[in-house]
Amino acid sequence: MPIPEDVTGDEIDKDVRQELQSLPKTLAEDVARNLVMVARLIDEDPEAAYGYSRVALRLASRVAAVREAAGFAAYATQKYSEALAEFRAARRMTGTVELWPVMADCERGLGRPEKALDMAGAPEVHKLDKAGQVEMRLVAAGARRDMGQLDAAIVTLQSPELASNSVQPWTARLRYAYADALLAAGREREAREWFAKAVEADRDGSTDASDRLAELDGVEFVDALAEDASDEPGEPGEAAGSADASPEDGDKH
Repeated sequence: MPIPEDVTGDEIDKDVRQELQSLPKTLAEDVARNLVMVARLIDEDPEAAYGYSRVALRLASRVAAVREAAGFAAYATQKYSEALAEFRAARRMTGTVELWPVMADCERGLGRPEKALDMAGAPEVHKLDKAGQVEMRLVAAGARRDMGQLDAAIVTLQSPELASNSVQPWTARLRYAYADALLAAGREREAREWFAKAVEADRDGSTDASDRLAELDGVEFVDALAEDASDEPGEPGEAAGSADASPEDGDKH
């Protein structure tokens, strides 16, 4: 797959670069450049990122960082079985538990929420850092919802991290998940409160909490371009006053 000339491979994390030192220099550079492309594209074009990850995997399947990158690329494209296999391989190579939450989420993606809950109660969870433990809580709550256990999902998310007023990298997502679970359980007033709290914490726009809050408040977004077009003379089938009817926004991921 083509790689832009400005991608040198030096952009990768120093720990990954150190892992690649076990490879011949030219091979290490090729792998590094493909890993850079995975990181660049995984959010905006996951399928392309997946393609680059497969190239890196063919070149250096015995490097843990490559297996991990391949796992995340497969995860981003909802290839959960493949992702789980790569994460397990990376974990065997490193012996760390950092990937435990995303491995559990792969089990959810494979339709095995019970397995995800088993993992949420495993000893490995106690070895996770705070961010990993919060992520595991989010996965466990999602598994409860998969099983139709809304009240249990809500209780799972109730934690010191949720109650804290300090804003951490996980705060917006945790508050959002809690609000969404409350809404699914028909507790709209509480859901609105927590969507508002999620908006306060969502400094980088990682969730659509502001849109969800607007929906609860009955705010409708009008497509100005479509409305302008409907006002032009000579349009067939246009009735007087029809400009008041605005098209609905498409679903947001």
